[in-house]
Amino acid sequence: MNDDQTPSGPTGGGCPVAHGEDVTRLYGPEAATDPQDIYARLRKEHGSVAPVLLEGDVPAWLVLGYREVRRVLDNPLQFSRDSRIWRDFRDGRVEATSPLMQMVGWRPDCVSQDGEPHRRLRGAVTDNLYAVAGRGIRRHATHFANKQIDAFADAGRADLVADFAEYLPMLVLTRVFGLAEREGRSLAESSKQVIKGGADALTHNERIMGILGELAARKRQEPGSDFTSGLIEHHSGLDEDEIVNHLRLVLITAHTTTSNLLARALQLLLTDTSWLSGLVSGQLNLSTLVEEVMWNSPPLAVLPGRFATADLELGGCPVKEGDLLVLGLAAGNHDPEIRPDTAVSVQGNASHLAFSAGPHECPGQNIGQAIIETAVDVLLHGPSLSAAYRPVVSAHS
Repeated sequence: MNDDQTPSGPTGGGCPVAHGEDVTRLYGPEAATDPQDIYARLRKEHGSVAPVLLEGDVPAWLVLGYREVRRVLDNPLQFSRDSRIWRDFRDGRVEATSPLMQMVGWRPDCVSQDGEPHRRLRGAVTDNLYAVAGRGIRRHATHFANKQIDAFADAGRADLVADFAEYLPMLVLTRVFGLAEREGRSLAESSKQVIKGGADALTHNERIMGILGELAARKRQEPGSDFTSGLIEHHSGLDEDEIVNHLRLVLITAHTTTSNLLARALQLLLTDTSWLSGLVSGQLNLSTLVEEVMWNSPPLAVLPGRFATADLELGGCPVKEGDLLVLGLAAGNHDPEIRPDTAVSVQGNASHLAFSAGPHECPGQNIGQAIIETAVDVLLHGPSLSAAYRPVVSAHS
């Protein structure tokens, strides 16, 4: 669909000029339990861009079309990540204490910036992610995966979300950051609450910032070969706020996306025998499994947020300067314009939206994939899991 075409479904729908009272809420029980049904209905009613309400009934545009999502991600001059131009916040209709601000509010980190400031800060992050990736990520993942499995193996059964996927990535990150292992579980819970939003998001965010502030202060005095020390010592010269906010950024996003992907990979593996038999026989590899999950159930269904820098049209919708857009990564991956039959294999096709795209594409995706592949491999083949135990392991969404 071209950008100058007004989308219309079988009912003759299209984008309204303004958000009305009957606009779909993108939060609440329905949005949590059946998001794909909501996306399909919105696509039928509005086309590739639909008006929605976020928590607190804050208006936004949900971008559903694959091409439209890529246009937003690839064009920071038209769609900025800097929430200081967000009209509803600028005009006082969204409070600084709103749970939404934990996800879209401006911070001194690379995802809140564009252009040269973004390149400077992102360079510090990527340089140090590449450095730690070569320092035993798979070894750390193997250690903590076996430790997690040992904790439930004697029971003969396990909830692989609650007992394995929800905490394993954060435990690896504690080692990467130079944090104490004991911090892992509580940080995982706080990260989940920040992503989830709601009344407790601010409290959990403050807790994370306190722990990371103490970590940065300690690493200034006792540097090591860890991600935190690397940020402090990087030639970009990050100040204290920039260091702590980038620690927060990587901690929350890396854990949440990796944990969600791991849970969904295990769900697919243990509910579709063709995947399990393919891996055990060697006909399939773990990278193929993870790729399938990234297409069909990406770790973040909706990515906030971008802000229009001028009045423009997107998918035929009249987006105004300062409007908030949220990007439907799951909806875009299922866009019938580019994927008319979702049953057709996507093997070898890495053009999914799971890790975003453009200048802000996730720089740590290889680390996340290494953790997931190691965790699944240890669970299926590791010494901690006996052959008698394997058949009763189950995962749920």
